[in-house]
Amino acid sequence: MSIREILESLIFFSSLDAKEIELLSSFCTLTTYANEYVLHYENEQSQNLEFLISGLAKSYKIDKHKNEIFLYYIYKNSLLSEIESFKSQTLNFFSNISIVEESLVLNIDYGLFKENFLDKQKLCLELSCEVNERSQKLQSLINREFIYDSVQKVSMMLHSDLEMFNKLKRHDISLILHIQPATLSRVLNRLKRNNIIDIIHGRIKVLDSKALKEVAND
Repeated sequence: MSIREILESLIFFSSLDAKEIELLSSFCTLTTYANEYVLHYENEQSQNLEFLISGLAKSYKIDKHKNEIFLYYIYKNSLLSEIESFKSQTLNFFSNISIVEESLVLNIDYGLFKENFLDKQKLCLELSCEVNERSQKLQSLINREFIYDSVQKVSMMLHSDLEMFNKLKRHDISLILHIQPATLSRVLNRLKRNNIIDIIHGRIKVLDSKALKEVAND
């Protein structure tokens, strides 16, 4: 797909007309990144507004003991960049961003994007929605780390991200949720006994999504 076709396929830019899409495409580039490539480091500045067109990325931090603290995944057709203020001419990254699966990234010159669109009150609502969505992810992170118990953590991930849960190894899930592998197994077996999920050849199938959500939010 061409840059123009990619822009036209993204809901974020659906309010733009053909002339505006043409203008926007003039200061966009596409880059392919391999698995495990670190796209940005924490506190790094960028001149580009970046969208993940295909693939998968993750946001994480490194603690004082050099341990990786997983924050959240970033899926295709989502904003990679972190916006602090519409007034800034550069973008600062709150966390490290690395590529999990080979990914295609759309890079937009942020200075030109701001001058030609944001400063003219175009795409401000769309960008605000993206910022709000990122804020909700961080709120979920706070709940996961400081409020939820192990049952709620597992139930929330099953409810919100079953595909990723089934894709990852149990050990990796335990690291993400900051619980012991044995605790993860006990929670899964408990949910299975309560007929909320089933486990078929190691994969989780949700039998009662309403009950699972209630457990996550209890």
